Amino acid sequence: MAFYLCIDCGGSKTIAVIADADGATLSRARGGPSNFAYLGLIPFVAVVQETVQAALQALPPALDAPRTLPPSAAIFAAVWMGVSGVDSPAAIAAITPPLTSLFGVQPLVANDTHLLAAPLKLYPDVSSAIGAVAGTGGIVVSFREVPAGAVDAVGLQELGRVGGWGWILGDEGGGFHVGREAVRQILADADRASVHRPLDAPPGPAPPHGLAQRICARYGVQDVFELLTVVHLPDPDTDIGADGAEPHYAQMAREKRLSSLAPLVFAAAFEDRDPVALRVLRATSGALADQICVLLRPAQPAPDAGAGAGSWMHTGWMDVRPPTPAAAADGPAPRTVPADASILCLGGSLAGVEAYRALVLEELFRRGHVFARVEVIVDAAEVGARALASAAKGR
Repeated sequence: MAFYLCIDCGGSKTIAVIADADGATLSRARGGPSNFAYLGLIPFVAVVQETVQAALQALPPALDAPRTLPPSAAIFAAVWMGVSGVDSPAAIAAITPPLTSLFGVQPLVANDTHLLAAPLKLYPDVSSAIGAVAGTGGIVVSFREVPAGAVDAVGLQELGRVGGWGWILGDEGGGFHVGREAVRQILADADRASVHRPLDAPPGPAPPHGLAQRICARYGVQDVFELLTVVHLPDPDTDIGADGAEPHYAQMAREKRLSSLAPLVFAAAFEDRDPVALRVLRATSGALADQICVLLRPAQPAPDAGAGAGSWMHTGWMDVRPPTPAAAADGPAPRTVPADASILCLGGSLAGVEAYRALVLEELFRRGHVFARVEVIVDAAEVGARALASAAKGR
């Protein structure tokens, strides 16, 4: 029996799905984080092996198949891996040989956004796809459909990509961006308020309220400017254990101190209707829309759609502006795609929040972009396994 294996290797978890020739899921397993750039080769392969072996062991007992890796006999007809932290041919070349030895067949390895575009192989009414991740981090990649085997085993040709630079350099639209923008907006409000205080007012900013109060309480501080200490405190030294005297955030990686604030911002925005939190999410969702627009053919803004909601801290991304008359005369960039013939495939925990997703789509509509289809990919590995089996049948 031919098995089709798809593995979604992410920064927080690894999901492996095994499907039959019809694309039906036979088993699945979940493992630990497997961002290749963060782990390195040997730990990465170890996580993949552990996760796939768990999926093999979860196969129905009636199926005669090896349950360990490397397999004692050929078991996989094809393997497709979407790996976060794989962003160059050199990285793919580094991990492909040990994975080939592990699976007994050479896997198709690509960035994890490729799995998001799998629905492009399942819908005949669209010819291109944009996969957008808004989880802890963020990245946007565009694809067009080609015959299976022309470019890869699935038939997805990558056209362009935006972002995916990691938390230090980017991650626009994701959880880290939300946390960082929240702290920036809170500090910016305090800066503006400083010049409006009476000359005889006591020193220090006013007590925090709303979103600022939520975040200050999260870290046990009273003054919004104490958040600067929280944010900039160095990463914990893993060689020295906690002595109990340090604040709890001292044992958190700096990136997590900000990305972990996203649920607080979402609660303040969508439950309390806090204006600062809403402003934050309009800025971050607008940045994600900026990135998507880089990959789209220019469109006329929607009439009477109103001005985009930005902030003095938000200047957009990559200077996304309507084309000049001269540029418009030259036609669209050859690797851009039209939204009305494309499917927007959204993945990541933030993209799964309907209200946040609506902000992104609202901003895209304001700029004249309406996708033929919009799909939230809850289980990229399962969709990928189904697409892999479909491509093998030539559908």
